[in-house]
Amino acid sequence: MSAPRLVPAPISLLFSEASQNPELFEREYHQLSESDENAINQWLKLAKARGETADSDPVLLQLMVELHNKIDALERFLKNEEPERVSLANAEEIDSIGFEHFNLSSPALTPGVSYYGRIEMPVHPKRDVGVFFNALGPTLAEIVKMHERDEKEWASYLTARERVLIREAKEKKQ
Repeated sequence: MSAPRLVPAPISLLFSEASQNPELFEREYHQLSESDENAINQWLKLAKARGETADSDPVLLQLMVELHNKIDALERFLKNEEPERVSLANAEEIDSIGFEHFNLSSPALTPGVSYYGRIEMPVHPKRDVGVFFNALGPTLAEIVKMHERDEKEWASYLTARERVLIREAKEKKQ
């Protein structure tokens, strides 16, 4: 196997061995993908499906939805309501990512072992992404299961990181 192409990207990861509690991890994995399915997002999807948003500015509409979500998050914070998350045993920093791989900044994985993790994506809006991965080495992991929407965000983030690095390299040449 050739080494995967990785791009530096600082991301936080919480993880545990997948065999410790597979049913609970699978449940949270599915809940994380549905976390954007609140009432306002469901209403917007239905309105789009019925064609009621055809005359609306899509960017403005999305910003309004995000504002509504922020107010909901503030309300949860003020009421001290935290979303229930599965307790994961390990916390590490990801130092580089690829389309199907990532590398930890310090050795914390056992090669050949499968893990479940929660990645805090540094995109707007910030959210946790559930992921199942296999350890290829003490720091290198291969992503084996991630929701389609999360894969798109992961790829977009990777592409954005590559652009930043290219821009920085051009600036150093000058």
